[in-house]
Amino acid sequence: MRTFLIVWLGQLISLLGSKLTEFALGFWILEQTYRETGTITQFAITILLIYLPKVVVSPFAGVIIDRWNRRSAMVLSDTVTGIVAIAVMVLVTTQKLAIWHIYIAITITSIFNAFQTPAYLAAISQIVPQKHLSRANGMVQVSIGVAKIASPFIAGLLMKFVGLQGILTIDAVTFVIAIISLATVRFPNLKRTKLIKRSPIEQFVTDTISGWNYIATRPGLLRLLSFVAISYFTTGMLEVILWPLLYEPNSTERLGSILSIGGCGVLVGSLLMSVWGGGKNRVLIILACIALQGLVTLGAGLKISLVVLALGIFLYLFAQPIIISSNQAIWQSKVPARLQGRVFALQQSLERALAICAYITAGPLVDNVLNPLMSQGSFLERFLGRFIGSGIDQRAGISLLLILLGTLNLIIVAIAFQVPRLRHLEKELPDRNFPQSQLKLSSMDSNQSLSRHSSNHL
Repeated sequence: MRTFLIVWLGQLISLLGSKLTEFALGFWILEQTYRETGTITQFAITILLIYLPKVVVSPFAGVIIDRWNRRSAMVLSDTVTGIVAIAVMVLVTTQKLAIWHIYIAITITSIFNAFQTPAYLAAISQIVPQKHLSRANGMVQVSIGVAKIASPFIAGLLMKFVGLQGILTIDAVTFVIAIISLATVRFPNLKRTKLIKRSPIEQFVTDTISGWNYIATRPGLLRLLSFVAISYFTTGMLEVILWPLLYEPNSTERLGSILSIGGCGVLVGSLLMSVWGGGKNRVLIILACIALQGLVTLGAGLKISLVVLALGIFLYLFAQPIIISSNQAIWQSKVPARLQGRVFALQQSLERALAICAYITAGPLVDNVLNPLMSQGSFLERFLGRFIGSGIDQRAGISLLLILLGTLNLIIVAIAFQVPRLRHLEKELPDRNFPQSQLKLSSMDSNQSLSRHSSNHL
């Protein structure tokens, strides 16, 4: 656990710096676009570029990670991301920063994050005992919660005193700290099977396909992946519309404070997972938490006070680390260590594929469909205006979308609960073989059973 704690602390510091920059650049784009036009499409493009390159590259990055040292993959990602932060800082200093510069910087960062995330997740199961996987994943979510609490509030203040340039400087320093933390530890060597001699391209394609085959031949995992992917669609929509919903011109403190309250939800949920560990039936926990998110999203679309809205953001983000930690613990306990890089990368890509659709469609959907439907005097405005806001308010379309998303979440949970292969996934699919230092099997029969199961999966 000492190795994990060193890596975790370095990544926490790095994440704090990244979230500071994310807030600062996001607000800068809102000031440049939404304030003038009232449309959210350009802001949605920014969110899209954070994830789209990562989703495209991840399946290939996963294969490389399985053949490479996972610590080296994380060092490479942190190094490139730090260089990008320095480049943007230079553009700010010379007063030449444009939106397209941010698009390029985000795209490069997203590509190298495709190596960072699966390498980090695979490293956790490599260095952490099985019984502590949920807690370790909970600690990862704690770091996200701390960043979500501290970064918006701190960034809102720093924008007043040191500006965008100062925040980017802090971000670059945090990446240096993360690299140093990785340089001080060593990850255990993985036992790798002897490969049949093939051309590099043929072997690369074979390894990529093997990751998909592992998922496709296990109906429970495939259904879990599909269900979580749909929940990511809702979260993707919310990522795009939340900032415009909360935005007020020249008020970084207000936006930062509300987002920090929401970040408290991530922290509380993460701490709960770190202490509790997630219980025995993680699938039912995931279903319950997504149902809670559906109710919260539905309520957020109604006419409510800012305080109640902040509470809703808190509850939604409280459920998020529980969902992510429980989901990832299932994958880490079922997938053999030597396949985890490619399988986790593919899992991340497929789960977030619908989120990409959300980033693409959210802006045009609100600007060109929902806002006109809620225009003053329209049928929907007369029918729903008393509940979600007047068509005079350009946020009326966002409120309608929140109601639709909340309803969608609740329907999906009801359908998923009726699928036995999903509900009984953890019982039907045996755990992978863990090293004896991590897991003492209760009997020789269980050991033989797991060995036969792993051999069949090869």
